[in-house]
Amino acid sequence: MVARYFAYGSNMNPDRVRDRGILFCDAVSATFSGVSLAFDKASSKHPGVGHANVVYDPAGAVEGVLYLLDSATEITKMDPFESTPRNYSREIVHVSTHQGELTAWTYFANPAVRREGLIPPRSYLQHLLAGEPFLSVEYFAMLNEWPCEESR
Repeated sequence: MVARYFAYGSNMNPDRVRDRGILFCDAVSATFSGVSLAFDKASSKHPGVGHANVVYDPAGAVEGVLYLLDSATEITKMDPFESTPRNYSREIVHVSTHQGELTAWTYFANPAVRREGLIPPRSYLQHLLAGEPFLSVEYFAMLNEWPCEESR
């Protein structure tokens, strides 16, 4: 069973993952190819606000944090935070690391909760930026320049 979790959104912040009670023994840089980052998962609490998602893009690649979980069952603790299966589905993907290609769990926004034209709030984007030690300089700069809503 897979005991790794690839985070590309707010869970790139290791403190957030710890606060959620997910136990992991290591975190490394990883890239998920064939997708692009989008903020098209509609917030259920704030109209116009988008949360992170990955969408199919054969030329794309999303950088993130790969957590080595303490056990294969740790990932189930993340499901309530991702409102799985209602808002996000959890699936196994292949990511690239300095150790080569590895399998990991990640989350995809369900089509019923995706909307165009959404932007993340600055407070949410800050969690992605907390993943800076795991990201390339270019990817971090792209995230830092992402349009966001300053008031939330």
